[in-house]
Amino acid sequence: MYKVLVITLLLMAKMIPVLAQNNWVLEVEKEGIKIYTAAFSNSRIKAVKAQCNVKATASQVVALLMDVESATDWVYHTKSCSLIKRVSPAELYYYSEISLPWPLQNRDFVAHLKVSQNAATKVITIDGPAVKGYVAEKKGMVRIQDSKGKWVISPLGADNVNIEYTIHVDPGGTLPPWLINMFAAEGPLKIIKNLKIQVQKPAYKNAVIPYL
Repeated sequence: MYKVLVITLLLMAKMIPVLAQNNWVLEVEKEGIKIYTAAFSNSRIKAVKAQCNVKATASQVVALLMDVESATDWVYHTKSCSLIKRVSPAELYYYSEISLPWPLQNRDFVAHLKVSQNAATKVITIDGPAVKGYVAEKKGMVRIQDSKGKWVISPLGADNVNIEYTIHVDPGGTLPPWLINMFAAEGPLKIIKNLKIQVQKPAYKNAVIPYL
């Protein structure tokens, strides 16, 4: 049960801002995906980084990540995900609820996603910190207040990109940090595997993002 909780909370790839770490330790290498962990300042919960090459265009990946309502199809244990406000094609706010097994309480969060691109290198960054407000806290639900992470999508040539995803999230509640850290590598591994499949679906296969 606790393992499922930890995996779920570490699978919230779409919600999360920037992490700068230089002490990454390789924990898992499987199916072309590398998962690293690192100590995070002022926290007993480790940061996690996932890295891999994906056969897809940058537009495919961005189209998927910005299609927040699709999270219920591919982000593990996402019970609901709804758009709150679309500021522009490259910026939005959304709300999501994560389903956890009884007797654990579900988690929820509000996130602010924003896409930017380096004009010279064409590297794309998607920041998505959890933010306060927009949706009132709900009884029987634990609101995630502290999450930091980012997606970095780097072009490798025709229809190939390198994806680097870093995350540090405090799920709140009473789960001990040692338990969260024990399964830290499993969540990001699963979400990257799902992403590789999802970007090939018709809704994203021929995506073209005009602002990239």
